[in-house]
Amino acid sequence: MVLPKSIIRWCSILPSLFEVLFCKVVTATLVMSHESLDTKIKVAVLTVSDRASLPDSDPDYDKSGPAIQELLADNPAFSFTYHAIVPDDISSIQDAVKKWVNDGVDWIVTTGGTGFSPRDRTPEAITPLLSRLAPGLVHLLVSSSLKYTMMAALSRPVAGTIARSSINGSDENSESLVGRETLVVTLPGSMKAVRENLTVLLDSGVIVHAVELMKGGDGTQSGQGVHGALEPASPHHGQGHGHGHKFHRGDHRHDHGHGHGHGHERGRGRGGKHFHGENHHRHHHHHQDDDDEILSHDPSGAVSARHRTSPYPIVSLEDAQEIIHKTVNHLPVVTLPVTASLRGHVLAEDVYAFTDFPPTKTTSVDGYALRASDPAGTYTVLTSSSHPHLLSPTSQEELPEGCIYRINTGGALPRGADTVIMVEDTKVVATYLEGPSDSTPSGSPGEEWKVETLIPAPPSRINVRQPGSDVRQGDLVMRRGERIISGGGEVGSLIFIGKREVKVFQKPVVALMSTGNEIRDILGSVSSSAESGEGDWKSWDTNRPSLTAALEGMGYEVVDLGIVPDEIDAHVRTLQDGLARADIVLTTGGTSMGPTDLLKPVIERRLGGEVKFGRVSVKPGKPTTFAVVPIDAPNSSGDTPKRLKPLFALPGNPASALVTFNVFVVPALRKLGGWEFSGVGCELPRVSVELQQPVLLDPRTEFHRVILRSDLREGGKLKAYSTGGQRSSRVASLSGANGLLVLPQKVNGGKDELGSGEMAEAIVIGEILNLYDASYF
Repeated sequence: MVLPKSIIRWCSILPSLFEVLFCKVVTATLVMSHESLDTKIKVAVLTVSDRASLPDSDPDYDKSGPAIQELLADNPAFSFTYHAIVPDDISSIQDAVKKWVNDGVDWIVTTGGTGFSPRDRTPEAITPLLSRLAPGLVHLLVSSSLKYTMMAALSRPVAGTIARSSINGSDENSESLVGRETLVVTLPGSMKAVRENLTVLLDSGVIVHAVELMKGGDGTQSGQGVHGALEPASPHHGQGHGHGHKFHRGDHRHDHGHGHGHGHERGRGRGGKHFHGENHHRHHHHHQDDDDEILSHDPSGAVSARHRTSPYPIVSLEDAQEIIHKTVNHLPVVTLPVTASLRGHVLAEDVYAFTDFPPTKTTSVDGYALRASDPAGTYTVLTSSSHPHLLSPTSQEELPEGCIYRINTGGALPRGADTVIMVEDTKVVATYLEGPSDSTPSGSPGEEWKVETLIPAPPSRINVRQPGSDVRQGDLVMRRGERIISGGGEVGSLIFIGKREVKVFQKPVVALMSTGNEIRDILGSVSSSAESGEGDWKSWDTNRPSLTAALEGMGYEVVDLGIVPDEIDAHVRTLQDGLARADIVLTTGGTSMGPTDLLKPVIERRLGGEVKFGRVSVKPGKPTTFAVVPIDAPNSSGDTPKRLKPLFALPGNPASALVTFNVFVVPALRKLGGWEFSGVGCELPRVSVELQQPVLLDPRTEFHRVILRSDLREGGKLKAYSTGGQRSSRVASLSGANGLLVLPQKVNGGKDELGSGEMAEAIVIGEILNLYDASYF
């Protein structure tokens, strides 16, 4: 039976819709249940931050405290009573909490100071005040956060209750605690983490339930709301020995017994294949469906079912670089002829001299070979044309007495000669005439016949390169890992010793594509309405030409995949083509949260790839994505094993694309090409520069486009001039930029900017020129 596509599509989004409806039912039930209680839950919010607590601090600096108030304001079960900001100081934190406990606050929420910074002291301030610990709440906070980022393991939340009696020094029994306890939960300072944690606490109903119990209730009002919403309407009956269903938020699993239950499971695997239940038996444990490894939304579903916040955790710059380094491996070794086309390759073998160089005595100057014992005087000139046998390995004839041998730099000395006099120390006495005569032998007209040496012959070995004086047989000429760069010295060294071919690491071929219905190729056909700005407006595809220029300037071959429309099948076809023709694929656009941002879903669901990271804490370039995709790789034995090829999905904004290309892609390209063996690292070089304008700092690591110049008036000091506005869509900020300032993250209590004249670190992305006129900037 073939189901209509509309039914299949609805089936694909039902789990997401069910989860949304489930959460709303739970929340609504809890609210209605708590409205029947005597009073609302009184809440106080404490922001812990050195910076935000300063008298002259910007009121907008505290973002997480107001975010908590906003979330609580939407819930009628809570009444907001207090909000305070204190520094990261144990006594200040405890004083505020104690006051609110004495004032009868039901629930205190703190934000900030739960990390590993030396000033993060919130857990140390709260823990001594607790009468009863709540480890279950701590587990709920950490486990929910770990779904978004592994960095949540570094959070140190604390939860529990504080008895009024414990802070006032009295001793009360358990019955006297009724209505005299305050629940305290510590949250991180990040606004994103606060929203995630608070949503879990509110949607699960645990806070309402806990406060009701603390006030002496039996939990039936809120408890029935929670449990009633969680209970299935009726058990599921199947064949065999039976099995039940357990629902977990965001995760649908079947709990099978020992029997032969005919569970029917349908999902989408890593390779985009559909699978159906085939009597899979699960004994006393859960197996996570393949879909659980996929974070992207299903693009074939309804637009309304897509993620509203990215499910991909944000990784730091350092973690992203480490992931790339550990994932990317060098390409195979190939043997290539020694020509100029070797530029950009890395040697995969040690190169040794197979004979002495030079193999015989040669001259290091232009002049005449003679004997060191020859005095100044007039000599007959011999040449390689007139006396070639003097250099023949089969002849034993030596340079005749009274003769000198004309020789050019690098030429071999004839037998019998042991020194060379420079041409500047001689003069021509006679030349050959048009024909032979009594006084002149035959020779080419105008050719030298007699030359006078103006000084005695130099001592032996002067102006002479001895055999093996440059390289001896067996000497190591070049090492494995040495790069063959554009200066030409490496190619020249290989040819000098007679190396005709050499083993090198294969240099990666790069497939490049842009995505989006909103862009067009400037070399494509252009209608008059498009030129005039009429009709549907489209922007020029800036990324492919600019990245192609950068790649080819580095010596990489580029496979241009063109502009791909926002269609799933077009993405699949083009990416498969690029993966087949290249060693690495670069895409731009389609990595964020738009309904037609298809790259992550296509990579995971249609190509069977794995997204290593989907967001990075950098500016610009937050949605930068790095993935690996398996492809068939036939070998000589006839097998077809899978090979993982790297894929970078860069942001669509031109500045973001070029910045992330230099920061993330270039090191990956270099590692693919064997740079890791060069001993210089794979990243672009970094230098210390002096800022010529102040630059603001951001909570993320920022790469600020600058023009670097060497000021010879100050000993070659490198100076950095900003290219102006740094908006990621502002292409003009790229013009002339040959450096990226690496601006540190702004931290609480730290500076907001780096001033003019301060030193900073910059990544060099282009040639550095000398500074001649500072007024130009």
